[in-house]
Amino acid sequence: MGTEHKLHSFADGNELAEALASTVADRLGAACDERGKAVLAVSGGTTPARFFKALSVKKLPWERITVTLVDERFVPPSSDRSNQKLVTGMLLQNDAASANFVGLYNDAPDVEEGAKIAAADIAELGQPFDVVTLGMGGDGHTASFFPGGDRLADAISPNQRALVLPMRAEGAGEPRLTLTLPVIVKARFAALHIEGAGKKAVLGQALEGGETSDMPIRAVLRHEPIELEIFWAP
Repeated sequence: MGTEHKLHSFADGNELAEALASTVADRLGAACDERGKAVLAVSGGTTPARFFKALSVKKLPWERITVTLVDERFVPPSSDRSNQKLVTGMLLQNDAASANFVGLYNDAPDVEEGAKIAAADIAELGQPFDVVTLGMGGDGHTASFFPGGDRLADAISPNQRALVLPMRAEGAGEPRLTLTLPVIVKARFAALHIEGAGKKAVLGQALEGGETSDMPIRAVLRHEPIELEIFWAP
């Protein structure tokens, strides 16, 4: 796996979810102690549901913590495809119900205009974020950095100054809104959460040589410096 990223392996997804929730909670609590507030950016998909539930019951000063999204489909929060809906239903519950939430979706006429509005909202949160949790698709995408995405080169440029960009890609379904690479890699702590033998094989491939455009997770894995830890369960 190489020495640059610490790999944590767990017996199952429940054990992973609890460990990741404890790690994230420790980071958020320390940020609140040191700076009076914290920002957590999370990813959607099916993998993080158990992690969200485990984190939602952690005893933290949630009223001083803001939760936002790494990426979002350009669909309203009422849609079952919405990451906002997932996070609201799974994470912003229990103790975490008092957290602040800043989403990426807005009712702009198109995703390009929506990205500009979302970027202004993200800018108000300040940088760097305290914690970012990432997932990874079988195609090697993370955030909405999809192979073949129309704005992929812009989104994964280390020099990109926009905080949020629109993304259209064949593998993405709906148009997307995504945080750009600099926002993600500047985070004080980043975790990559993957489950299953297939995802571990994809990660192994991503850690080898090859173009970032083929497996955009490489843009994150190869960025120096980044404090990235990998959490995996079969």
